[in-house]
Amino acid sequence: MSDNIKISIKSLYKIFGTKPKSVLQAVKDGMGKPELMEKHNHVLALQDINIDMQDGEITVIMGLSGSGKSTVIRHLNRLIDPTAGEVIVDGIDVLKLSTEELRLMRQTKMSMVFQKFALLPHKTVLENAGTALRIRELEDEDAINAEAQKWIDRVGLTGNENQYPHQLSGGMQQRVGIARALTSNSEIMLMDEAFSALDPLIRTDMQDLLLELQKDLHKTIVFITHDLDEALKLADHLVILKDGAIIQQGEPQDILLNPNDPYIEDFVSDINRARVLKVRSIMSAIEGDLPSDPDNCCDYNDTLEDVIAHSEGETLKSYVVMNNGEAVGALHMKDLVKALVPRLSSVPTARAS
Repeated sequence: MSDNIKISIKSLYKIFGTKPKSVLQAVKDGMGKPELMEKHNHVLALQDINIDMQDGEITVIMGLSGSGKSTVIRHLNRLIDPTAGEVIVDGIDVLKLSTEELRLMRQTKMSMVFQKFALLPHKTVLENAGTALRIRELEDEDAINAEAQKWIDRVGLTGNENQYPHQLSGGMQQRVGIARALTSNSEIMLMDEAFSALDPLIRTDMQDLLLELQKDLHKTIVFITHDLDEALKLADHLVILKDGAIIQQGEPQDILLNPNDPYIEDFVSDINRARVLKVRSIMSAIEGDLPSDPDNCCDYNDTLEDVIAHSEGETLKSYVVMNNGEAVGALHMKDLVKALVPRLSSVPTARAS
């Protein structure tokens, strides 16, 4: 994790109602969502949200419906204003921007990929992809089309430039949405449930495409989802919300291994841990001599499923963990087996649904 914070959300509160400021102190004093609605007929959407998002990384904000995740992302480009708090982007408080400064930030610094694609139905793929540059009116049409074509090719839509949205599948339409966001050349991409409307196999393809692009582009991406498998796959930093409050945030592997709340324990209990957990998360220091031939080595970023397949069921083996050709640790199969079993507290909790 770098120390370069691109976006910082500080003490963010959002209350919906006729006089949100009048009940803010009651919330800060501990009044919860049900009580606020019962006594004041106001909805507590966000409660004391604090998140630092690192430059060039994917921050995933997840939670069930009504948790506040989409409300958070709408504060970043000020589609809505908070009841209290700060949103800092590159050291600048977004909430203090003038109308013109805010418009410029939305056009140049942030792009957005929507769940429902939001393509212009009367425009071709090429025209849709170049929308952001065309709005800015900073380049001629040939330059705009050249830039749009570059990203259409990059997302795998070469040959579809002259088609219209209704002629494309859902996955292809979302690729156009991503190409449009990339054509803007913005540093920050906001993705609000961007893949939720897609079929599972197409959704997986889109996740893979995003990760492939991110390897080269290193955008600062804020990704909203209700799907934990998707969150664990994409996130460099994972934030889990419930009822407008952060329950836990951190490196996804650490959250999976060390849930700090019964709600999180329940959330992660059904995850295929072998497929998600990586060797680096459970390896130990090298003690003594371990065989170093290729058959007894595994990679730092291998999944536990990869190691299980390699071991052919042998539970007493140990492996040297390699990272970029250097031995960085040891993996003992007994530790791998332990990691496959969720660590549960003694406090029972209802299944998240």
